[in-house]
Amino acid sequence: MDKLNKNKNFGVPDGYFDTLSNDIMKKILKEDFSMPPNEGFKVPEGYFETFNARLSGQLEIIQAEEIKVIPLKSYKKHLYAAASVAAVVLLFILVQINNDKTPSYSDLANSDIEQYFEFNDLELSSYDLAEILPIQDMDLNDILESRLDNDNIIDYLDSHIEDFEELNMHHDD
Repeated sequence: MDKLNKNKNFGVPDGYFDTLSNDIMKKILKEDFSMPPNEGFKVPEGYFETFNARLSGQLEIIQAEEIKVIPLKSYKKHLYAAASVAAVVLLFILVQINNDKTPSYSDLANSDIEQYFEFNDLELSSYDLAEILPIQDMDLNDILESRLDNDNIIDYLDSHIEDFEELNMHHDD
């Protein structure tokens, strides 16, 4: 058998398909397709004669009762989805409205500003800072930690300065 398989690939004998349908028909005719008498389903006697009467009686009973109709497509899922989308959009809008406030200089704490200048080297000289800062709107008491009263200033000048020219109050006109 090995010798036959080595030499031949898959092949069909000559005239095989010509006689195939006849061979199949012969096998079908030889088979017995009848059902044994004890197997299968049995129908009670007179079943089909009384079937119409029983069916119409059941239909009349069903029509007399009120039947609850259950829709096949439920719209609750769509309503829940629409409500959740609306809630997300509303939440997003509310968050955006509350965040419209842009931060300003007055929102910063003094300690934050001091810390920024302390840890970041701005490479600005005192002259550069003097040009940047609005001196017209500033008061000396804004810069100093303790407030200076006019009486204290006059007392200091009286005790430390003997000549008014030392104050450098010359106006070159």
